[in-house]
Amino acid sequence: MAEVATSPTSDQLLVVIDPVARRSDGESVRIAKDVLSGGATTKVCLPDGPEEFARALARRGSRRPVLVGDDRALMRAVGLLHRQRELTGCALSLVPVGGALSLARSLGVPTGAVAAARAVLDGAERRMNLLVDDSDGVVLGAVRIPPVGATRVREEDAEEAEDTDGALGAGQRPWLRTCQSLVRTLVPVRPPRVASAPEGGPARLRVEVDGRTLVDLHQPVEAVSVLPGPGGIARVEVRPVSVGAEASPLLAEGHTVTVSGAHFRYRADGLVSGPVGTRTWVAREDAWGLTLPV
Repeated sequence: MAEVATSPTSDQLLVVIDPVARRSDGESVRIAKDVLSGGATTKVCLPDGPEEFARALARRGSRRPVLVGDDRALMRAVGLLHRQRELTGCALSLVPVGGALSLARSLGVPTGAVAAARAVLDGAERRMNLLVDDSDGVVLGAVRIPPVGATRVREEDAEEAEDTDGALGAGQRPWLRTCQSLVRTLVPVRPPRVASAPEGGPARLRVEVDGRTLVDLHQPVEAVSVLPGPGGIARVEVRPVSVGAEASPLLAEGHTVTVSGAHFRYRADGLVSGPVGTRTWVAREDAWGLTLPV
């Protein structure tokens, strides 16, 4: 992991540049570094994989961490800090660089390198809500059941894991990436073994909000969504399967949401997880801080 230090002012920043961002858009990374180093004391870290990424965050000291990367880099950092029980006391900043930026955009982070870097220097911390599940995972945006486009997302995640865990291996060996792409083209993809209805189709699930059943297994549903809301509550929407006229969605709010039934997959912050037989999410108010434009 390479490190570079500059010192124009007294503001202390730890700039962690995700390896995927460096490969996908080196020019935006360079611009972000120039803007940040021109307005603050910066220590730049170039981790080659998840372990070095985690080590850089753990050794931040009194520096304010700035992530240069996409949604996955932000989720990785929030998850690490949550598991270390340091999330509430650590305000994060993000300069979005990469292909997956929908979460950053929904949170209010500018997606241009210059505007995002200026927001890091001149913006203010805003406390954000999130969901914590019973496996100690965190959700910054929305949970959606069943997931849409799950197969495509899993393939993208696998490619990113090869790049990150392999310490730029495929990026340094283009012939290997060519072979991997050829194999993926020639070998048919087997559908996942899931006991529930096909992804994107009706499912039979029990949805409970603060112990109260919103929908039970006898009622097939088209979709379930759970979002963190203000006041430490989760907003839940269930869309029952309609016969003839469109059925009205079932809405509820509560601190704890449990979904159970036949093994199902769910999509949280753009990533697909599961299958699971049950999952519980708890809403947390003002659980983390993100620097946003004033």
